[in-house]
Amino acid sequence: MSWINRRVRGFRLIDLVAVGLLASLILGVYLAKTIAGGERAKIAVVERQIVAEKARVRLLKAEVSHLEQPARIERLSETYLGLAPVPIKHEATPDALPELALKPIAAPAVPVQATPDPMTVAPQEPAAPLATTTVLAEVAR
Repeated sequence: MSWINRRVRGFRLIDLVAVGLLASLILGVYLAKTIAGGERAKIAVVERQIVAEKARVRLLKAEVSHLEQPARIERLSETYLGLAPVPIKHEATPDALPELALKPIAAPAVPVQATPDPMTVAPQEPAAPLATTTVLAEVAR
């Protein structure tokens, strides 16, 4: 009697092997489908994040284009910095540049105050002594 025709509790051995293989295939397909569903969910989350980031980039680009408008910058420079367009009488020609280079630079109307270095202004405190005796006692244990 060959192993194919051998019977175990009324079933042929080949039938039992085929049922076992079929069950393992069904389990494998189910696991693959479950894992693929999880991956699909992760991909959907990442795609939603990409869409949200693209919308945010568009919003930031619109804000930058608004902030970089020349008329707005000119208005702000006149209001807060006291700057104005250069009058025509102050414009120089290329021939006049050597003469302008020899003129001394005028001092600013309001002197500029330098900010002190925080490292030189900070009070010098002595460093705390190290507790070497407690460290040595712990190392000796």
